[in-house]
Amino acid sequence: MKFINVILALALALFSITAFAQAVNINTASVKELEALKGIGPAKAAAIVNYREENGPFSSVDDLVKVPGIKDKSLDKLLAANKDMLTAGEPEAAKVPVSSSAPAMPSASKTPEVPKAPEMPSASKTPEVPKAPAMPKVPEVPKVPVESPKQ
Repeated sequence: MKFINVILALALALFSITAFAQAVNINTASVKELEALKGIGPAKAAAIVNYREENGPFSSVDDLVKVPGIKDKSLDKLLAANKDMLTAGEPEAAKVPVSSSAPAMPSASKTPEVPKAPEMPSASKTPEVPKAPAMPKVPEVPKVPVESPKQ
């Protein structure tokens, strides 16, 4: 049982974010993704996500000093431990409100109707399979008179 647990732990380590050295976007990363980075525990990861939700996306990785609990020194250590792993990425574009002067989508009535597919002709009945001929009857054997034994 311990062997299976060790194998599973190794497999999870191989598939973790840090094993593949993928960059983590601090504007889109979840708490668990941030916890996978060296130097970020559950409290700091939650603080980063909370700050991002309240104040909007980070413009650069250096903006992490604005998060409560992360100071210049701890940011330097964090960046050194996770070399080229942290990125602020492209902040999501602000949603542009749709103006009323924008052309409306064409209504469904303007779209051409697609002709219906022709119906398949009804399948003709398959001819019935002829019944097997009846077994021929065995002709009756005529009865032979039995002679009584001579005495």
